[in-house]
Amino acid sequence: MYQVLYCLTDEHDWRLVVLGGAVCLLASAAAISLFHRARAAHGSARLVWITLDAVVAGCGIWATHFIAMLAYGPGAGGAYNIPVTILSLLLAISVTFVGLSIAVSSARGLLVAFGGAIVGSGVAAMHYTGMMALEIPARVVWETGAVIASILFGVVFGSLALYVAGRRDTLSSALGATVLLTTAIVSHHFTAMGALQLTPDPTLVISGLSIAPGSLSILTATAAVAILAIALAAAVLDRKAKGELGRQQVVLDTALENMSQGLCMFDAEGKIILFNERYAAMLRRSDMQLTGRLLLDILREEAAKGQWNGEAEQFFARLVEDAREGRTTTDVVRRFDRSIRVVNQPMQGGGWVATFEDITEWLEAQAKISHMARHDALTNLPNRVLFHEQLEQGLRRAGSSDQLAVLCLDLDHFKDINDSLGHPIGDALLKEVGRRLKATVGEHDTVVRLGGDEFAVVQIGRSEEAAARALAGRLVEVISAPYEIDDHQIVIGVSIGISLSPQDGSNPDELLKNADLALYRAKADGRGTYRFFETGMDARAQARRLLEMDLRAALQRDEFQPYYQPIRDVASDRVVVFEALLRWNHPQRGLISPINFIPLAEETGLIVQLGELVLHRACADAATWPDDIDVAVNLSPVQFKNPNLIASVTEALEKSGLAARRLELEITESVLLQNSEATLTTLHELRAMGVRISLDDFGTGYSSLSYLRSFPFDKIKIDRSFVSELATREDSVAIIRAVTGLGRSLGIVTTAEGVENDAQLELLRREGCTQAQGFLFSQPRPASDVAMMLERPRMRASA
Repeated sequence: MYQVLYCLTDEHDWRLVVLGGAVCLLASAAAISLFHRARAAHGSARLVWITLDAVVAGCGIWATHFIAMLAYGPGAGGAYNIPVTILSLLLAISVTFVGLSIAVSSARGLLVAFGGAIVGSGVAAMHYTGMMALEIPARVVWETGAVIASILFGVVFGSLALYVAGRRDTLSSALGATVLLTTAIVSHHFTAMGALQLTPDPTLVISGLSIAPGSLSILTATAAVAILAIALAAAVLDRKAKGELGRQQVVLDTALENMSQGLCMFDAEGKIILFNERYAAMLRRSDMQLTGRLLLDILREEAAKGQWNGEAEQFFARLVEDAREGRTTTDVVRRFDRSIRVVNQPMQGGGWVATFEDITEWLEAQAKISHMARHDALTNLPNRVLFHEQLEQGLRRAGSSDQLAVLCLDLDHFKDINDSLGHPIGDALLKEVGRRLKATVGEHDTVVRLGGDEFAVVQIGRSEEAAARALAGRLVEVISAPYEIDDHQIVIGVSIGISLSPQDGSNPDELLKNADLALYRAKADGRGTYRFFETGMDARAQARRLLEMDLRAALQRDEFQPYYQPIRDVASDRVVVFEALLRWNHPQRGLISPINFIPLAEETGLIVQLGELVLHRACADAATWPDDIDVAVNLSPVQFKNPNLIASVTEALEKSGLAARRLELEITESVLLQNSEATLTTLHELRAMGVRISLDDFGTGYSSLSYLRSFPFDKIKIDRSFVSELATREDSVAIIRAVTGLGRSLGIVTTAEGVENDAQLELLRREGCTQAQGFLFSQPRPASDVAMMLERPRMRASA
């Protein structure tokens, strides 16, 4: 130590020593600033900053050495070997680059310190290489202990300098690291100089590749200026960078505090580095000290307050392990009655970023959407989608001895309720039906609304057919009971079709199809009942579908035509009206009777097109007949509901030129069961046009005399069932006598249908019946035979 102090006080020019120290301090400050800048950069930009930092630090070490060497006065003239001097500069830059690369690229303190140690060793390497460049007429001897001490000074203080700089980028850290790096360079140099002993030897000659100290002073001054320029540029860049970082920090802080998500950043050890207020508020940690704390400590504190459930140590260890392994994890946790989705994203270099999103409302919305997608909006019953899913599950769970039943329900005459009382009443009725169904079925059974007035029930776990039969019977009884809705008493019925698994099908589609076929059979058998699926139903359904296809094609091919049957006045025995009756002339099947296709046409709605076809052709044909011969056309109940009925009748009359008084429209009592007010309005409009209205099949339906009071019919047609039994049943004669008497009293024409023999005609004449119609006079014939039927009084069916 004495030797070092002696070297400093007696062998150095203090003015140059101070200059060297100033250059060293400036270079160290620039190096530390660039070190921070390099750590903040990534990729190729980081490599550029490391290189610049190595050049600045290496030049600073080199300049400090040679300025201090100029201050050294050993008492003998000397020079410096140029190649070795240049080599010492390159060595300082290269070794410093290696140390800085290690320190910049790692977040671990030990590796950063190791990089600093390499930088310190670079100081030593540069110093002793530079001393090798000194050529002086004297022998050089090194004191080993001082040499080792100088190297240790450089390594230790260099290690401490980068360790301090690497901990955080603050002014205090930068100043501390600068002083430590300056200390590393200066302490090494002067300790090493104290280890130097020179023994004059005039025999030693200076080589020709040496540079004089004066020239070296110029070179060193140039290097010092370069260091100052680089340091100044680095300072300006660093200031700009810090200004930009400051602005980015403001933007980042603003973004963080305005995020809808909570965010928290953790280092590799699990300490909180950064968080926003949303995070603290969401997890109710606003009153806790968070920055710099281990997450594990926070979890333990919350566990003590009863705010955390589970093993805190295990949870924390899993997070740290996932971050270390680079695994991104997503979890949904329940905190304070809220559902929070947590995404943990590992960071490069260790640690992780966690985002916290409150998804409580989103989950509730998803659950609501899922419920709406699988449930009927009106009744809140499962819909067809959920029905299919539950039926599939039921089939999978059903054992070999279990039987699953599917019941398809269709409300009878529900459309009439909707039309007469309005949709709000209809909706309320559907809700009540759904409630009754749920109350009637078993605990494990499922009630479904398929749509409209169609429902279904899945009965699971009952092994006997009798269970499905008993349930169907209860449902018919319960649904048929009267309803009280908005001061309206409503009575409806229900038809039910039943299919059983496994005998009627093993998949949902097949079971539903077969139950639907059975439902169709129940409706065909009179409604208000239930039917089980039978194998033949499928064949009948296929035949029905083929007939429907033929029916649609026949309309396109114009295979329908009206036939006419005469109606004769009983008193005068002459034809007064022809009734138009539709016939289908099929190219393969021949002439098809209306009884085989009219019901299907009514179900499919094709009856509207067929009815318009008959109406237009009948009017056109009748326009060619004598003026005292009228035409009668039947109106289906389905056709009568058509809002375009009045327009269709008007168009048929106008196009044909037929007088309205010559057109008779026949309706059945079932038409009057529909919306009575609207029905009567339509009838009065037709009557006002001059069209006459007949009540067909009188006596076979409800036969309410209120119909005759509510509307002045022009004609009553007595059903053929009463006429056929005139000769054998006295009650039939009494009924006809009552009806004809009623007609005379009200001024209404009475027409008897189905007259087949003279005895029936004579009885009708005796009872005062106005008109007669039947095979006694003629079977229905095409329009081309009308003239012949008018010329001949009677054309029997055999004719």
